[in-house]
Amino acid sequence: MQVIQNRRRFLTGLSALATASLANGRIAAAAEAAPETTTARFAAAPGICIAPQYVAEGLIRAEGFSDFGFVAADAGIAQTEMLARGDIDFGIDFATALIIPVDTGAPIKVISGVHVGCYELFGREDIKSIADLKDRRVGVGGNLSSDPHIFVSAMATYVGLDPQRDIEWIVGEAKPAELFAEGKVDAFLAFPPEAQDLRARKVGHVILDSSKDRPWSQYYCCMLAVNAAYAEKNPAATKRVVRAILKSADICAAEPERVARLLVDGGRTEQYDYAVQSLRELPYSNWRDFDPEDTMRFFSLRLHEARIVKSNPNEIIANGTDWQFFNEIKRELKG
Repeated sequence: MQVIQNRRRFLTGLSALATASLANGRIAAAAEAAPETTTARFAAAPGICIAPQYVAEGLIRAEGFSDFGFVAADAGIAQTEMLARGDIDFGIDFATALIIPVDTGAPIKVISGVHVGCYELFGREDIKSIADLKDRRVGVGGNLSSDPHIFVSAMATYVGLDPQRDIEWIVGEAKPAELFAEGKVDAFLAFPPEAQDLRARKVGHVILDSSKDRPWSQYYCCMLAVNAAYAEKNPAATKRVVRAILKSADICAAEPERVARLLVDGGRTEQYDYAVQSLRELPYSNWRDFDPEDTMRFFSLRLHEARIVKSNPNEIIANGTDWQFFNEIKRELKG
């Protein structure tokens, strides 16, 4: 019964947020072509930083999508694989996580930035910079294809380290945050709410905060991608989803307390206080300030240098991006 009540409360809150957003200006969608499909599916991934996809539910439905929902992932199946297979239509994921499937020819298109800066690199007190990771143990979770491994590899190449030779990667079933707290690894990459928890417990210190430290703070962390066939068949629908996601990012910035409550009630995260703190710290409203192509170029180059992808940045951008919808919505929502 409690789960049902939370779900109802979650949907009621989403409807309220969507109604407030739609009432705050002209609804450009009214002058556009109707969506070619009423279906839009996202992955039901946990997490705070992807809050815009959950806040967007009411907005997406208001854009004409009666068949909207979240698809549960099978164990071991990455969101990008679901997107490429057509199990979902859209996904919000890390720029680095999206570049890798584009490199292998997966039929996905990155179509928008969403927000900057959700990751923080934690280290022992004697580690002062990324360069100090040389010959250190870095925890990255279950395997070397994990997002933390890819991100830290990109950081390492940027400062001249060879991530394959200069860093000892610690993989295994235990969570990197737990290994770090127990002193079994020297550093690891934290995502909300891990960073908030470690800071509250005064465990280690932050070497790099991607929401504040250059150059990382100048590039999107999470981006919106679409199944390529979906976008080709449904351009009007795709544009409407981009609009809903970017409006939702603004809601996350303006109403972090309400969004945090929606996430907790919807079972997307557990601790309200950490959720509020994370939402306040993430610069959701800054999506207008950055060029998504710059992000893809920057991280593609880092991953190419780390020998993680074979394609050069120009090839990644040509084969795996389309900024038409983002640029149109950015002009529309510039105020």
